[in-house]
Amino acid sequence: MTEQTLPPPVMWAQRSSIIFLTINLEDVKDPEIKFSKDSVYFKGTGGVEKKNYEVTIPLYKEIDPEQSKSFNKGRCIEIILTKANTDGPYWPTLTSDKKKHHWLKCDFNKWYDEDESGDEGVGGMGSGDFEEMMRKMGGLGDAGDKPNFDDMEGDDGPDSDDEPIPDLE
Repeated sequence: MTEQTLPPPVMWAQRSSIIFLTINLEDVKDPEIKFSKDSVYFKGTGGVEKKNYEVTIPLYKEIDPEQSKSFNKGRCIEIILTKANTDGPYWPTLTSDKKKHHWLKCDFNKWYDEDESGDEGVGGMGSGDFEEMMRKMGGLGDAGDKPNFDDMEGDDGPDSDDEPIPDLE
């Protein structure tokens, strides 16, 4: 009896010129990944239970297979697809078949909307610097100082949340 293959969990995001794919499988040894102008093929054995996974993703529009790359990170496989038309609009969906696939989800950590500025290139994925963002919003001091609670009043009696909860009527 041959073991059934499953589609791996895949997350995707995009920029104007590239598509990010993340195949969320751990410890995949020697994955088979093929790029064609209109699809991505993945086959590998991995995950905790060492199951066989395989999927062909029919892409919404063409990519440049020569410029597309994959990286086995151990905990996942990251793929960068270079769009054939880098000046075109954002893709409304990853797949050309318009189906809702249970194994495919948006990667909101890497996602940028089409109208957001500074979205070019892999290095422009957003620094994720929380302190810098808070500084810009006025939430932290200019030097990124941590809040100081030394001047807070000490224990000056019971708090309102220390009172017993009233009975329901």
